[in-house]
Amino acid sequence: MVSNPGFTVGNDPDLSSDIERLETPEGELHLRFFLASGSEFALSASGIKEVMNQPPDRLTPIPNTSPLLLGTINLRGQVIWVADLGQFLGDPVALNTQRQEIPIIALEDQEIILGLAIDRIGEMQWLDVAQIQRPTNVPNHMAPFVWGEWSFEGELDRPPLRLLNQGAILRSARWAA
Repeated sequence: MVSNPGFTVGNDPDLSSDIERLETPEGELHLRFFLASGSEFALSASGIKEVMNQPPDRLTPIPNTSPLLLGTINLRGQVIWVADLGQFLGDPVALNTQRQEIPIIALEDQEIILGLAIDRIGEMQWLDVAQIQRPTNVPNHMAPFVWGEWSFEGELDRPPLRLLNQGAILRSARWAA
């Protein structure tokens, strides 16, 4: 079937350019997302267990826990804590939980699972690891959780994309406060 002439690109430049774009991308796959203030961040796809939208009434609040924790959800029989990532990172705008669905990114690392509630899910993007730089101008309360920044080529007025360290987030002592 592969030898079928209908499957070859031939001399069609449009098809050739499409196939070149489909070749193995360089770098690592990241999920881009936004906090309530509009700040954009990214997490490595390798540590993401699942991305979902949950109605607020599916979040069960747990009394006497950290104010960063919104509650728990039942994900196919597994109870998962859900936290407000924006509040955790010190975002100045509170997450609106009074809406139909709340986007949640479930992170998993060595059997620890935590759901991070965010304002809006962005897109998946391959980021060239060689272009990731050390973070600059990161507030002190956020610095332990940002491992790098990626600048957008040709968009000098756009702030860099901050890449979060999911292991540092999952193991933070802030959850016990």
